[in-house]
Amino acid sequence: MYVETALGGMNLTTTIEGRERFTVNARLGQDFRNSLEAINQIPIKTATSGTIPLSAVASISLTEGPAMINSENAMLRGTILFNVRDRDLGSTVQEAQEKLNKMYSRLPKGYSLEWSGQWENQIRANKTLSVIMPIVLLIILMVLYFTYKSWKEALLTMITVPFALIGGVFMIYFYGVNLSVAVAVGFIALFGVAIETAMLMTIYLNEYMEKLVAIKGNSASTITKQDLRQYITDGAVQRLRPKLMTVCVSLFGLIPILWATGTGSDVMLPITIPLIGGVISSTIYVLLVTPVIYEMVKERELKIHGQLILPGKNEEL
Repeated sequence: MYVETALGGMNLTTTIEGRERFTVNARLGQDFRNSLEAINQIPIKTATSGTIPLSAVASISLTEGPAMINSENAMLRGTILFNVRDRDLGSTVQEAQEKLNKMYSRLPKGYSLEWSGQWENQIRANKTLSVIMPIVLLIILMVLYFTYKSWKEALLTMITVPFALIGGVFMIYFYGVNLSVAVAVGFIALFGVAIETAMLMTIYLNEYMEKLVAIKGNSASTITKQDLRQYITDGAVQRLRPKLMTVCVSLFGLIPILWATGTGSDVMLPITIPLIGGVISSTIYVLLVTPVIYEMVKERELKIHGQLILPGKNEEL
């Protein structure tokens, strides 16, 4: 009791100053308890031998004690903490689970292992994203349909999404960024930016198809492949500057984040990296590949239906 009081202290009384209460604690001074040598010299009073040092009746040393065990849901719980560096959390936990399963094929009765912390949060977030991603794509598809009034035109614009994914995945691989919730959020934002650029191109191509029909008539006998290609080329290069400005504004706003080091940059970087790569690859697709696919679709319409199917002008056969 004496040693416990000398090292840990003992509450003697409580003093009241205004509305605040302060506990008065008595224990040895810092110089008499800040090392093993000082603790060994703590004086102990005995009944027969007078005052002797603590080292005469006890051996004092530093040892590692048992880990702290808490209780949860009326069951004892021991917590082991570790951090992940230079690799993704998912593969780390998977490797740790495999090693533990090999070491402990069967746990004693009453024991169980649970993985919590960031891993538990990531599993919850992945389940949420598995629902959100299809909903986002469905919403984009519905917006495109209500814009064009044609499923064919909507699907033609939606082809931009896989090409945007190619650039985003390449940038993630190039920068060595692990897949996470932030990266998934970046891809969701990328889908919107890529579709916006593709919509601009498709709208101008449809306008030039209307001009072609107004001049040549909507018939396979009056519209030749050369006419179709010429008007599609004119529509693709029409207002090229606004199309490029739409992309450049996005890039100019995102690229500085790659070199940001301030507060929040660790969160913004995984969101920005797939956005930059996807915007570049989707723009290349929209400017170079979309007109080609559009021409193939219109040539097929002329061959099968004998006319061009214009969104909102005539019904798709």
